Amino acid sequence: MTVVPFRVQAPGRINLIGEHTDYNDGFVLPMAIERHVTIHVIPRADTVAVLRTDHDPAEHRLDLREPPARLPRHWSNYLRGVLAGYQQLGYDIPGFTAEITSTLPTGAGLSSSAALEVAMATAVETLCDRPLPPTDRALLCQRAEHAYAGVPCGIMDQFAVCFGRARHALQIDCRTQQVVGHVPLEAPVRVLVIDSGVKHELADGEYAKRRAECTEAARLLGVPSLRDATTDMLAAASLPAVLQSRARHVVTENMRVPEFVAAVTARDWTRAGRLMAESHRSLAHDYEVSCAELDQLVAVATAAPGVHGCRMTGGGFGGAAVALVDARDAERTARHIHDRYRAATGIDAAWFLTAAADGPRVTPA
Repeated sequence: MTVVPFRVQAPGRINLIGEHTDYNDGFVLPMAIERHVTIHVIPRADTVAVLRTDHDPAEHRLDLREPPARLPRHWSNYLRGVLAGYQQLGYDIPGFTAEITSTLPTGAGLSSSAALEVAMATAVETLCDRPLPPTDRALLCQRAEHAYAGVPCGIMDQFAVCFGRARHALQIDCRTQQVVGHVPLEAPVRVLVIDSGVKHELADGEYAKRRAECTEAARLLGVPSLRDATTDMLAAASLPAVLQSRARHVVTENMRVPEFVAAVTARDWTRAGRLMAESHRSLAHDYEVSCAELDQLVAVATAAPGVHGCRMTGGGFGGAAVALVDARDAERTARHIHDRYRAATGIDAAWFLTAAADGPRVTPA
């Protein structure tokens, strides 16, 4: 077992296209980003895990001889769930102190929770000198989020964090749970992330409601999941209006992912931007997970010079938008969007430019 201090860094992620398709066995195209969660791990001689973060003045102490308790709506549940997952696999986790910092904004749809989970998972594997394959690590973190945070997420976030590759987006088939392609994403474009300033909370029931609606739509269509539905099926079906809209988003979004990959591969940025616009309209109107501020932000960005396309990213109900922008004047473009959005809403939106980043890494403290 590791007995010297070390650091684990795990990236956040944005999703370029393929939103709310992961839990419908569909296709997604995320990328890991340069913002990250860092855990400074200091081994202890006892069986206590001490969790500290710069966002919470209180420290949390867990006796690793027992399964961690789940707390009502608490940030440490993401870590507690990961620790419980490794205990269930028979890992004898030694005591440690975890000092947690982050350059990821919480509630912005950038997968700060998945980054935190994967960072802790990597820390446990390093402490025990017992690594899991990346797919198994991602699925363990997904189960932790289901069981301890109460969010029935798909696999995209944890897979994007675990499999991140610098300068590439990841084309993931969520049914087979495989990265089916690495899509180069470099100059002449950069990725701009703009936080709407509206915080989302996926555990408040809306995310679970959308997932249940998709399950019911698939049942009524007679298919295993909406991955198997087609536009012809929807045209011939008599689904309730809400379920028809939810299914239409998933079916058309799954169609947009491979088309977007083809556009990016061909460097057809106009076509890529059109697909991002279609995705946002579908999320706003058919899936109803956008909000007035996100719609305003996307409209401002889409109209800005140097922007190829923009859409909301993440679970929705607030959070961030992602844009593909011309690399030659990316910072001026970002400031222009920021100023126009502030003039329209009064919100001083945080933003950053990013390239695609690698997955988790361990370094000496």
